[in-house]
Amino acid sequence: MIPGQAPNGASSDHTHLLFQENAKLYSHQVSIQSIIPFADLDEANRALYKAGTDSDHAIITNETIFHPQGGGQPSDEGKMEASNATFDVAMVRMDAVNQGRVLHFGRFVSGNPDALPSDSPITQHIDVDKRIFYSRYHSAGHVLGAAVRALLEKEIPGFDELKASHVPGSAACEFQGSIDGKWKADIQQKVDEYIAADMPIEIDWWSQEDFEKEGLQRLVPDPAIFDSVPGGKLRVVRIVGAEIYPCGGTHVDSTEGCGKTTVKKVSRAKGTSRVSYLL
Repeated sequence: MIPGQAPNGASSDHTHLLFQENAKLYSHQVSIQSIIPFADLDEANRALYKAGTDSDHAIITNETIFHPQGGGQPSDEGKMEASNATFDVAMVRMDAVNQGRVLHFGRFVSGNPDALPSDSPITQHIDVDKRIFYSRYHSAGHVLGAAVRALLEKEIPGFDELKASHVPGSAACEFQGSIDGKWKADIQQKVDEYIAADMPIEIDWWSQEDFEKEGLQRLVPDPAIFDSVPGGKLRVVRIVGAEIYPCGGTHVDSTEGCGKTTVKKVSRAKGTSRVSYLL
């Protein structure tokens, strides 16, 4: 999970995650904080971008509309443009060394780093089609998780939601407990029901007290996380009428926006179950 960042909650050490406030902000001017040659990055950060070469750089900006890979959602792609340079953004990740900073990995296709000193303005543009596609997959994973919980929370001993991947081609939700394959049709029916109901998908920021008030402490097993996010609040995504999840990713406006979501397979191993899906 990419921790939620309360609106206007950025500090000098954190990149302000604009996409968490407005997932439809597809272009935006930001300020460059630093440009680092790939070879000069810490080893832990070089490992984040396995395709990186000595021709690549990482750009850090004060704000970003790019969603970094995390929380099961792939990274946004796109470009950054200044008057004297263009930088293709191939991958975005959270800095592995400096908490809260975002690294935009890629390559200059025109201009060069020397033309862009610190605090230079640069305009970010994300690949809109990919953003929408990844948002649909992410929301569909939440719909699937909500459907499985609604059906099986009281049917499966020790049931709980564990983790999820919303990557096209390998998307799946994992659960504690053994889910028999006979439930596949019921899960599909519930997913179809939720999508047809066009349930709104809303974003909010919750404190530890908010989770306790709603009786949802199970969603935050380690309360210490509230001390690690600006503003002391976690971003939550609510499927109105179904479920609430702590989540830092991007989503469509309602369940109908997911489109046709197909439950592919239910598999089991060592006391856990995996329900895969595709759009």
